[in-house]
Amino acid sequence: MKLFPAIDILNGRAVRLLYGKRELVTDYGLPLDRARLWRDAGADFLHVVDLSGAFGGESVIDGEIEKIASLGVRVQSGGGLRTMEAIERRLNAGAERVVLGTVAYTDPALFEAAVRRYGERIVAGIDCKNGLLSVRGWTEESTETGVSFGVRAKAMGVRFCVFTDVSRDGALTGPAVEATSEMAEKTGLSVIASGGISSMADLEALARKGIYGAVLGRSLYEGKIDLKEALARFGGE
Repeated sequence: MKLFPAIDILNGRAVRLLYGKRELVTDYGLPLDRARLWRDAGADFLHVVDLSGAFGGESVIDGEIEKIASLGVRVQSGGGLRTMEAIERRLNAGAERVVLGTVAYTDPALFEAAVRRYGERIVAGIDCKNGLLSVRGWTEESTETGVSFGVRAKAMGVRFCVFTDVSRDGALTGPAVEATSEMAEKTGLSVIASGGISSMADLEALARKGIYGAVLGRSLYEGKIDLKEALARFGGE
């Protein structure tokens, strides 16, 4: 199972949010410092999100992506990517994959065009609350289920998705194992679990379900999971 240490960037700082709420933020310093820390622990793929962009602003982290990629790690990045030009800039800055969430739902033509152009470098961001898609920085709920959208994404040629249970994000309450497994089984996507992971036991539960990957956020920042140990046990593709 592939592990993706997370770096969420807001106003130039590495932060973690609780339940995705902007007002419930904890500052963890400079993004590049965190990237070095995770790289030195053995991580080779980081999940880097522009929260300012995700909340509706213009994405401004391409410079940070360049710095992080220069450390020799691969980068999977999303947040605020709403045009083909923005997607191109993020990839040109050094991201190996880009995650498209809101725009994948609100502008399916752009999403499909991006998948045609970049193939497996386009990752579907499927964020759900009570099974329904959450969009625009998780401030709005759609009427479509996450599984339904995942099926459509797979049909377009998408291979990977990041699946987040919004109600668990940053809460260290355990991942939505059954919902994550359902997403993988019903869509055929290689699912990267995100939200709520708090222990090695949580990672074991996901691995038993055959889940492709997991994003590690607050569990790393607060020392609930030792990254070196987790990579030694679960760090395969």
